[in-house]
Amino acid sequence: MPSRYILEISVESVAAAVAAERGGADRIELCSGARVGGTTPSAKLMRAVRECVTIPIYAMNRPRAGDFFYSEAEFEAMRRDVDIAKQAGMDGIVLGMLKADQKVDIERSRDLIERAKPLPVTFHRAFDECEDLFGALEDVIESGATRLLTSGGKPTAPEAWAVLGDLVKAAGERLIVLPGSGLQADNIWEAVKKTRAREYHAGLSSVVARPAEDLEKFEEEVWKMAGVLADWE
Repeated sequence: MPSRYILEISVESVAAAVAAERGGADRIELCSGARVGGTTPSAKLMRAVRECVTIPIYAMNRPRAGDFFYSEAEFEAMRRDVDIAKQAGMDGIVLGMLKADQKVDIERSRDLIERAKPLPVTFHRAFDECEDLFGALEDVIESGATRLLTSGGKPTAPEAWAVLGDLVKAAGERLIVLPGSGLQADNIWEAVKKTRAREYHAGLSSVVARPAEDLEKFEEEVWKMAGVLADWE
């Protein structure tokens, strides 16, 4: 288990990535279309961010907004985008696939996860669409993912502290559960206390609606979160 807490910050621009690193983020989730839950960033953006920050970057792999049941053409695009992310110097991939019945698509997820190796893969909040979260947890583990980004089946993590804590316990050493959505400096201490997770994810949209227009405040909010987590070490 890591000796310290890890803070992952979601960004969609070079400037925000640089601000996040300056603020003390340990890892970046890079995406486009943050307002629709995040979609695959361009190869140009991935390369540009890679040139400007030294911390690990995990690239979103999601071909479109909306549901997580993808056509064969979309799946093939996701396979190609795994290769593009590796070529662009990404340190990990973020993806999630469900079947028509809203259960984890183990087979196609495993295909992408194998293709991504040696990069680790985070299964994202498609997971929160599943009816049986603990059954879905086992499916994500079976797929070979390294991490699971989740808000515990609720719109935001603070609405599901107990469930998130139970998921952390159920996963044990088999998978890193990464609570995310609605986390900020004012509640990150509560997240640590109630979930006992070691890694946390934030986009900070609840406190900085448009990071690109207020990078100073964005960096400050990252710094506040990182500071709270450092105090818990």
